[in-house]
Amino acid sequence: MTALLDVNGLSGGYGDVTVVRGVSLAAGSGQAVFVTGRNGVGKSTLVKLIAGQLPAESGTISMKGQDVTALPAHGRRRCGIGYAPQEGVVFDGLSIFENLTLHRPDRDLTRYRELFGQFPRIEERLQQTAGTLSGGEKKILSFCRALAEDTPLVILDEPSEGVQPENIDRMAQFILEAKAAGRSFLIVEQNLTLVEEAADHVYLLDHGECVFETARTDNLRETLSERLQI
Repeated sequence: MTALLDVNGLSGGYGDVTVVRGVSLAAGSGQAVFVTGRNGVGKSTLVKLIAGQLPAESGTISMKGQDVTALPAHGRRRCGIGYAPQEGVVFDGLSIFENLTLHRPDRDLTRYRELFGQFPRIEERLQQTAGTLSGGEKKILSFCRALAEDTPLVILDEPSEGVQPENIDRMAQFILEAKAAGRSFLIVEQNLTLVEEAADHVYLLDHGECVFETARTDNLRETLSERLQI
């Protein structure tokens, strides 16, 4: 069976500096694939390469069997790749309502109903300027916007950063429900609680290379905790 997302030997970085070196990974339909590792090892650079925010130096990226390596970010979006970055996750000068609807001609909030049920503070503050939110609240807003999209693959870069534990649990629940409906995720995450709750497969990066990978196991947290000491 062809993987929904198939990355082979991907390398790239910033200008003449190569950060990611020869990484291969795959995500099938209805799977949540996590990328973890210490700070500064190339995790965010990897997903920027996959999302089209950075050009690849070498390797290939395929989505639903189509080679998208040369496509710009908007072309990959049309092929079904959604992306919520680690930084610059909201438009600070716009309201929460505008952040949620700017890309929607109908300005309809119906698609957010279930998300508002779990994150009611977002709905209660629709007219508030997004720049006044805390870092964790901005992450929740970005998460809601990404989950409300119709892309078969969602890339989330550190979605739990600064988010309160109870809201991380709600994020995990939404990911599990979306997986059950056939949606797939590629998630950069250091919070092992979220990894443990939602991961089907985990890749561990170090110095821009994949140094370990594992399918979901009963002792996933312990396995990753040991490896993260490298």
